Amino acid sequence: MTGPTTTARPDQQISRLKALATSGRGLRHGMNLWPPFLFTGIRVQHLSDDFRSTRVVLRHTPLTSNYVGTAFGGSVFAMTDPFWMIMVLRNLGPDYVVWDRAAQIEFVAPGRGRLTATFGLTEDVLDELREAAAGGAKVLRWFSTDVVADDGTVVARVRKQLYVREKRPSQA
Repeated sequence: MTGPTTTARPDQQISRLKALATSGRGLRHGMNLWPPFLFTGIRVQHLSDDFRSTRVVLRHTPLTSNYVGTAFGGSVFAMTDPFWMIMVLRNLGPDYVVWDRAAQIEFVAPGRGRLTATFGLTEDVLDELREAAAGGAKVLRWFSTDVVADDGTVVARVRKQLYVREKRPSQA
């Protein structure tokens, strides 16, 4: 009898179903049907086909409100959670590993109405990441997003730290 075998698995792999969403529009529709968004009032309004810009909305309903009637903090954070990682991963491509590493949220004001988070990724940031990750170096970079009410009030400031590294030749 032989013992269990271990096989090396790649550092990162997009699931087959998610890989089918090759356009921003396709991924947006899929994310809007994803239970963590569908059942929490979160709606992806815009996801560009180049994965460089995203706009997400959280509707204020009794189901998305906390004990005192303002936006539930978990939903405020959830509406911002996957986007920086997805946008950076899709733009850097399959030769890079991109993971969420850390997150911070600062609640600034009560969220009493519809909330919006907007994300924008520039070529300059992508160039910085490529240069810093050259040769397999580990890069940790913070990205910031404000969650804003319809009247322009900043409700929360969210920061996400991404881990970025060029894949080793055996992983590519």
